Amino acid sequence: MTLFRLDLKPGQSIFEQIVFAAKKAFISGEFRPGQAFPSVRALAAELKIHPNTAHKVVQHLIQERWLEVRPGIGTVVAETPEARAADRQKLLRQEVEQLVVEAKRVGVDLEDIVEAIEAHWKKLERPLEVTR
Repeated sequence: MTLFRLDLKPGQSIFEQIVFAAKKAFISGEFRPGQAFPSVRALAAELKIHPNTAHKVVQHLIQERWLEVRPGIGTVVAETPEARAADRQKLLRQEVEQLVVEAKRVGVDLEDIVEAIEAHWKKLERPLEVTR
């Protein structure tokens, strides 16, 4: 069973990489609301990470409202949580600033950044479901 796409990169927090990959899977529709999320044990085994790290990931995703625990069922994917004002501010200030600084450092043009953002945006859009 493949959980979600993840290529662990050296020098970056494993925890943060897995949380990001999970959120990307939720946003892109790889995981749907109500779908069972792997147990801590399954997550640790599949990703070859320490069970404590897997537990920390699951707890973080529950705290951030990406997952919910249903008695008798287990941990399932929640509806996409509404963004908090602080989330938007962090993205628009801190993370965009980091992107701009790095882009200028390596000589990337603004048009190339916008094009890359649009391409990633389109990749993450959920396909429209056909109703009959």
